[in-house]
Amino acid sequence: MNRPRQLALALPHTESFAREDFLPGPGNEAALALVDRWPDWPARAAVLAGPEGAGKSHLGAIWAQTAGARILAARELGEADLPEALATGALLLEDLAPDERDERALFHLLNLVREHQAYLLITSRVMPVSLPVRIPDLASRLRAVPAVAMAPPDDALLRSLLVKLAADRQLALGEDVVTFLMARIERSFAGARAAIARLDEEAMRLKRPVSRALAAELFRLPDA
Repeated sequence: MNRPRQLALALPHTESFAREDFLPGPGNEAALALVDRWPDWPARAAVLAGPEGAGKSHLGAIWAQTAGARILAARELGEADLPEALATGALLLEDLAPDERDERALFHLLNLVREHQAYLLITSRVMPVSLPVRIPDLASRLRAVPAVAMAPPDDALLRSLLVKLAADRQLALGEDVVTFLMARIERSFAGARAAIARLDEEAMRLKRPVSRALAAELFRLPDA
């Protein structure tokens, strides 16, 4: 008779967005430099573009802290929000996506940033030129905004990322576990995040330490 599967209790964990906890690498050095040299920007607005989990929100949080910026999800931006959004003179607009956005509000926001000499940092999974836009003037405004692309992690950054994500969950990740995961998970920020979350959840469910043996059970190769 099969025993019922024990569910792991989903305990909250805190991911640090402090400047000292940002992991630099070749794929994000240009984005980090942009944030660090504020307010010496080439324009009043800028875009950080990259895949899910690339560190855009982390860099955005660093910039918002430095600039005293308000933070608003792009999908929640409406024309009625514009005066309040720029009340501090700086705004972080998070996750500008091809859908779920108010084009008129975004167009007026870009105009207000210029008129009021405010600052705007936008995060997005795609470069602004790739966004489908119906308002021609908005398309031209977005093309004029300097954008920095964030690339997938190299080996050194991926290793560091696995250790950091584990530490955020109060897990000690041995070098043997890191090496094992490097050869088997999707080599991306999202892949690293998903792998550590799965290890944490299964370790709690099974009441076992995070080890290479546990990782081997969870991340077998397809033909194994």
